[in-house]
Amino acid sequence: MTTTTASTGAPRALRRLDSGQLLLICVAGLLAVAGIAHTAATGLLSPEIAIGFGALIAAGELARLTMPGNREVAPIGAAAALGYTLLLDMGNVPARHPALQVIAVLAVGMAAGALPHLAVGRPPRLDAMARRLFTGALLALAYRPLAGPLFERAKGPEGDWWPALGVMALLIAAMVLVDVVLAAVLRAEQVRAAFGVAVQDELRMAAPLWAAVAASGILLALASHSMGMAALLVFAAPLLVTQVAFRKYAGIRATYLQTVRALARVTEVGGYVEPGHSHRVSRLAVAIGRELGMAEPELLDLEYAALMHDIGQLSLRDPIPGGATVLTEPAQARRIAELGAEVIRQTGVLDRVAEIVRRQCDTCSETPPPASRVIKAANAYDDLVGGSTDRDRAGAALERLRLGAGKEYDPAVVEAMTSVIDRLASLQRL
Repeated sequence: MTTTTASTGAPRALRRLDSGQLLLICVAGLLAVAGIAHTAATGLLSPEIAIGFGALIAAGELARLTMPGNREVAPIGAAAALGYTLLLDMGNVPARHPALQVIAVLAVGMAAGALPHLAVGRPPRLDAMARRLFTGALLALAYRPLAGPLFERAKGPEGDWWPALGVMALLIAAMVLVDVVLAAVLRAEQVRAAFGVAVQDELRMAAPLWAAVAASGILLALASHSMGMAALLVFAAPLLVTQVAFRKYAGIRATYLQTVRALARVTEVGGYVEPGHSHRVSRLAVAIGRELGMAEPELLDLEYAALMHDIGQLSLRDPIPGGATVLTEPAQARRIAELGAEVIRQTGVLDRVAEIVRRQCDTCSETPPPASRVIKAANAYDDLVGGSTDRDRAGAALERLRLGAGKEYDPAVVEAMTSVIDRLASLQRL
């Protein structure tokens, strides 16, 4: 159940937190308090090392970025945290800092990196920070007791580093798995996605990021054996390049969506469809797609196609009254869909989206793609209901779609739509 703060002036990061997020934040907070209290009581071991890694963690948090799906990540900070956690020695001097000190350095570094953002009104997502701290703490608690024996074996006559490398890789893999499961649980609750689908989506997003972060963290820990503190500076450069690459990828995705939304507005500005029609169809279509268990890449194509599904109406000499293609002749609706698909195909990068739009008027017997079936039903519903909140009108529209289920509309899509609309109506009554 979603909770909201009573004060309208509360920070954005605190305004909408569900029970899972609150629990994770509380656990991470307790770990941070325990780590800081223990370190304050026993003293900071190897303070120059702790300060160096803490500064890199803070820099990573300061340079955090938002990936597609509103996922907040901090690759540089995560790699620095891994390096400090996995550290066996610094210039052949054993690193004896305990797990609670790792947690303290991680918490302080993350807080220091978040302060400049808070100062300019860009608070971090507390659940994302809590997840990074929690998974980092688990890795520290599991690995630091093993660091001494692993170093003793590595510095022995044979200098066998493979056991240490194997333990590092195994525990990082376990940490990534925990992180993915936590992210999937939170995302499934937030966007009402199926848990299995959420796990697949998080794995798809986490794999390239964690591959780069894990490799950097392990190399940083091992390079410190011969390079000492200079390893922090040497490895900061490739970490920065990795961060820039991910930032560019996120920027391209955001630009695509902004361009598509602007293009979708052309039909509304030109008076071909009702204001807000494309946005409503897109929002409803994505909700139906999640209800049906679509993966995130499929949902992205669905969102693009739903936003631009009516763009073919720009070719009409006389606009359809209200832009309601559900009330036109099937031949005209198909022509609009084909013309819209041709416009989208000219972009050269949205061929899948163009095919979804082209086949949005197909009947069930023509086996259109799942996204096309969703758009057809969502568009028909909004053509009949529009921006109205009248429950009788919505019920009549759903009944009309049910009568066409199995021929014009996919029964599974109509059933999913009914569940989505009922849920939205329940939320509006709260």
